[in-house]
Amino acid sequence: MREVILLAAGGTISSVEGASGRPGATPQLDAAALSAELPGVAEARSLRAVNGSQLTNDDALAIARAAAAEADGGRGVVVTSGTDTVEELAVLCDALAGDGPPVIVTGAIRPASSPGADGPANLRDAVAVAAADQTAGLGAVVCFAGELHAARTVRKVDSTAPHAFGSPRGGPIGRVVEQSVELYARPLRGARLAPERLDFDVPIVSTWLGDDGRVLRAAAQGADGIVLVGLGAGHLPPPVLAALRELDGPVVLALRPERGALLRETYGFEGSERDVLAAGVVPAPGLAPPAARILLLAALGAGLDRDALDSVFTVGA
Repeated sequence: MREVILLAAGGTISSVEGASGRPGATPQLDAAALSAELPGVAEARSLRAVNGSQLTNDDALAIARAAAAEADGGRGVVVTSGTDTVEELAVLCDALAGDGPPVIVTGAIRPASSPGADGPANLRDAVAVAAADQTAGLGAVVCFAGELHAARTVRKVDSTAPHAFGSPRGGPIGRVVEQSVELYARPLRGARLAPERLDFDVPIVSTWLGDDGRVLRAAAQGADGIVLVGLGAGHLPPPVLAALRELDGPVVLALRPERGALLRETYGFEGSERDVLAAGVVPAPGLAPPAARILLLAALGAGLDRDALDSVFTVGA
């Protein structure tokens, strides 16, 4: 069992109804309050006190850097944050983390002041995972409702239910039962990154039936990179393919289906996967589009060129 540090960054798990003087729950509980009755935490530190939707790129990078530094020092790390942006924060923590102790990201769906608040159980489970010897090398993992989800595959699948996170493409990699950790699989991870900054212009551009490519062309103006969300198994309407061929910067291809799989040589129609791949996209079929975006930000911030992006994105593709 290893020593565990709690890094608190706000979110519903720290929110209390009416404490801010205005209606509704807002983040109020700091790291000390969250860990007050929690065994196994050697240190608790507050980093932010905002909702997930209020985190900035700078906030996320600061949290991920702090988590990676603690893990490099031999501690298991638990990060609490708002669930709205857990997909982004978890995959960023994973990109910065090494092969030592894990970074466990958790939170809550029900505020701390609500009946049946789920935060305490999630937090207790997360500490158990962070402390367990067998979790070394997992990178970042989301621990929620007793399940463990790899950072690269996790998605928020329900807005309000306590069982809010899933891994539609491959399922959870483990679970926690009575603070005992059961692992089913170990996730594939990309190259470790050390970004200096995340302040790049990287929009997410989806496509749809009848798309004429104007949105992609407009989004690409001044952009440092694009996350393009393709249809099906990697397909685009022909006008969008034409717009894609005009772009110079890096384009990461995510997929609209949650259980997306990228074909490579099945179809031959204009806009098929053959054409899209030939246009030079970086495939990222297993990543949620927001996760793909923040990984591209981190890769750009680490100075990676187009040829090096495959080591970040095409992991188990």
